[in-house]
Amino acid sequence: MRTLIAIPVLNEARYVEGVLARVLAQCPNVLVIDDGSTDATPSLIAKFPVEVIRHSKNRGYGKSLKDAMRYSISEGYDWLITMDCDEQHEPAAIPHFLERARDGSSDIISGSRYLLAPEDGTIAPAERRAINATITAELNEGLFRHTATRLTDAFCGFKAHRVESLRRLRPTVSGYAFPMQFWVQVVAARLRIEELPVRLIYNDLTRTFGGQLDDAAHRLAHYRHILHREMTRRASCLPAELREARDPMVTICKPCILPPCQQAASTEQCWA
Repeated sequence: MRTLIAIPVLNEARYVEGVLARVLAQCPNVLVIDDGSTDATPSLIAKFPVEVIRHSKNRGYGKSLKDAMRYSISEGYDWLITMDCDEQHEPAAIPHFLERARDGSSDIISGSRYLLAPEDGTIAPAERRAINATITAELNEGLFRHTATRLTDAFCGFKAHRVESLRRLRPTVSGYAFPMQFWVQVVAARLRIEELPVRLIYNDLTRTFGGQLDDAAHRLAHYRHILHREMTRRASCLPAELREARDPMVTICKPCILPPCQQAASTEQCWA
């Protein structure tokens, strides 16, 4: 089972050496996607035997994940594990993902920081926890309500993906709303999902999303907008119960203040 560990980074000079050393101890196949770092991150990455995709400027977290998915497909990997580089995802948890992957019963194994109560009493920043809980509940009610899946953490980036299943997705979102599109497409593709408990860790409470997304109300509206847009785009591929509903996300997305978008990009653009 060939597995690739993909790590998006942006100005992670503080953490990248320690994270890469620990990840390489778990798996020799590592891809770093540098999303336009302007600090010492690129020179520090060069010390390690890893593959690198470097963006000349910041392209977005979702773009980095799309690059990782495309690379894992083109290089013929069986599984792709994505994780962050800020020490909030523990490399020591990689074997747990690999064990579940070998079991063969799932296509997406998604880390959850809320599946179990934190043993050390760690609490996520209130604003982020509230948005995560809101979106997770709305996904469960609007997207997963006719399935056996119930998420507890919609935004955790620590995931294992069966690479063959990624060929059935058409991601186009390049920013932080990537998970909204991802979950809709996963359901539309009938992929099998399970969650795996991972530790809740917050090392740097000063990190921001940037621009208007630093405003919690705008961020929530943006996430809802992307979710509603993708459900509209993929309506014909969603489970029959959702297709037959008049509009399963109208009530959920009513507070969204952003304008509707045009139809999805073509298949030829899907991995752009």
